[in-house]
Amino acid sequence: MTRAPHDPTRAPHDPTRAPHDPTRAPHDPTRAPHDPTRAPHDPARAPLRRTVVDIVGAPFHAIWSPEDGALRAAGFATEADPEARSLEARLRAADPTAAERGIADASAGAAAPADPVAEALRAYASGEVAAIDALAVRQVETPFRGDVWRALRGVRAGRAVTYTELAALAGRPSAVRAAASGCANNLVALVVPCHRIVRADGGLGGYLFGVGLKERLLRHEGALQHELPLG
Repeated sequence: MTRAPHDPTRAPHDPTRAPHDPTRAPHDPTRAPHDPTRAPHDPARAPLRRTVVDIVGAPFHAIWSPEDGALRAAGFATEADPEARSLEARLRAADPTAAERGIADASAGAAAPADPVAEALRAYASGEVAAIDALAVRQVETPFRGDVWRALRGVRAGRAVTYTELAALAGRPSAVRAAASGCANNLVALVVPCHRIVRADGGLGGYLFGVGLKERLLRHEGALQHELPLG
């Protein structure tokens, strides 16, 4: 057998070097090098969660942040929008980060996190109407709009107020139109309870998800003891 001539440029044998492992994957020159400064997984970028619970005979969709359990949007499915897609669209328009994160079913996956939102909503549906009062809410707000939403949350189940009364509760009695606008731009129905707004003449007034559903909610909460005019 002919031996290869000595190569003076070859590195000398290193007895401390691990032997070649033929099962080890070859080096991938396209792989990005490890970055020790890279931030770990950020839970605030994880997909938002969607919970669906039947309330007074209608599917109620709630979209919430898994990192803090805060509701970002909530509303009822309707005959015209059975999957509540308009709710997602309104959320993405109000908060671009929602589009970046996406939305996942809260029950998806074997390792799905606990769902405190579903627990509170089911309790409300079963008659514990104060169960939703402690749910956290996070919406993009202007100063007065935020005051209106907080005032609305102070109107407890079993009560109903007018826009004039709501404006006063929010600290600006003359800002009745602004109070109405705050309700119209509320993304978290039921928990920020714009269904508890009634007309000054005692009528139910309108509701995004239908006046019939509004009446059922108020009866469920014990706010209606007799028939009120619809519309």
